[in-house]
Amino acid sequence: MAECEELVESGGAEEMPRVVAALAGILERVAERNDAAAAAELSAVAAPAASAFRATTKPGISVRAYMARIARFAGCSPACYVVAYVYLDRLLRSRRRLALAVDSYSVHRLLITAVLAAVKFMDDICYNNAYFAKVGGISLVEMNYLEVDFLFSVGFDLNVAPETFADYCAVLQSELLCAEAPPPPLRLQHCCLSDDDAGAGCSAQQQLAA
Repeated sequence: MAECEELVESGGAEEMPRVVAALAGILERVAERNDAAAAAELSAVAAPAASAFRATTKPGISVRAYMARIARFAGCSPACYVVAYVYLDRLLRSRRRLALAVDSYSVHRLLITAVLAAVKFMDDICYNNAYFAKVGGISLVEMNYLEVDFLFSVGFDLNVAPETFADYCAVLQSELLCAEAPPPPLRLQHCCLSDDDAGAGCSAQQQLAA
């Protein structure tokens, strides 16, 4: 559980909490992958399934910036983001949402709704839906509808067992370790010891570049 405690520690006043950075990294990668998959299937006739979570246009704010905005203004405990991650996974595994993909059109609304549900379940004091709607950049009517749709989609299964919480913490911690890992050292180029070797070495390098 030590990794959970380290993950949910709050950052400084100007620092994004570690758990928020980890969740943003995962969702950014998933959204980019699904965007690429959708672009590759443009020739297909089938259109994406209609969903209240899908915006008609791509939001002009990145996933990381959106997460930072939520973390700054929502005022929820860091553990809420782990629980929100659990809820998102449950939503996407549910039979009601098998056709819903996390992409650039849906990730923002999924995020704000999952965090709202997690805050209400986890924290004793939280802001109301009108406030979260302003934070998320949507109307109150949309926020209310998304919350109800979200809750029905997960079957109102909001309880998170300590073992499940620890498992999702481990995933987020792995994401942080990968993001914080230093880049691999540059390989030294072949050093030519003689003029003859120099010609052979340059020829080999040209082949590798080609």
